[in-house]
Amino acid sequence: MARAKADERQFDLFVTYLTDLPLRDQRDTMERPFFSLAKSKRTVPIEYTVGDVWVRVSAPANIGMATIYDADVLIWAASQINEAKARGLQHSPRLSFKPYDLLKAIHRGTSGIEYRRLRAALKRLVATVVETNIRADKGNRTAAFHWLERFDEKIDGDGNSDGMEITLPTWLYDGILEGRVLAITPAYFKITGGLSRWLYRVCRKHAGNQATGWSFTFRQLHLKSGSTQRFAEFARDLRRIVRADDLPEYHVEAYKGDRGDDCLSAVRRTLLAPGHPARDPELLQQVGKRRTRPRL
Repeated sequence: MARAKADERQFDLFVTYLTDLPLRDQRDTMERPFFSLAKSKRTVPIEYTVGDVWVRVSAPANIGMATIYDADVLIWAASQINEAKARGLQHSPRLSFKPYDLLKAIHRGTSGIEYRRLRAALKRLVATVVETNIRADKGNRTAAFHWLERFDEKIDGDGNSDGMEITLPTWLYDGILEGRVLAITPAYFKITGGLSRWLYRVCRKHAGNQATGWSFTFRQLHLKSGSTQRFAEFARDLRRIVRADDLPEYHVEAYKGDRGDDCLSAVRRTLLAPGHPARDPELLQQVGKRRTRPRL
């Protein structure tokens, strides 16, 4: 009976109204290549396999693959659903909202061009096809879905948006209900670079609140990112991020591993020793002032 009620709820409309939400990101998507890291159109599919886990992402050439900037919509949706669940409120994978509210929540502008960019992002999320065996028992089950199953928009008599609706795939919605989400900082939305955004998510997933942080080789990160860059270019961009060291919450350093590999370590800034320059809380405030809003 409980399952029947849950299935019935899938068809309800969740009218969003919650604001100033604790942000939540999908844990399963934070360390693997589910999105294009570039702002330019990507049509080359992502093919990722490590051990028994694999991910494949593709999209029509005329639309292009959903980007890590487009994923802000999914973070917002996950945060809405997670908070509604925590408060005991009704929720469903079908969300109705005012685009103005969504744009403000993900730190975007609200001009006409931002509305057009939002529509383009929603179309990419609908068009992108994801196939994976993540969350499958012993890797024997395959899930195939679009980041959004549907997108609808109401237009008023003046041709302006009067509201939008999106429908999340079951894979994403079930993950939220199962608690497969992690808290992220609102400063994430101010990160302008695609690789920097992806690296923050990896650090949040793996380094978390561990006192010793986490380490990766550059090669591992290149594979996990799904980047179309050659390794040498990817490594060059990683070193730029290390030199800037302005990721929210996490301090990153590069070093040589025991085998001579280039490696990156990440640790939460608040866990650094007192007096460490990267522990300075004013650093993030200065970074926030320098950033501009990234485009969808």
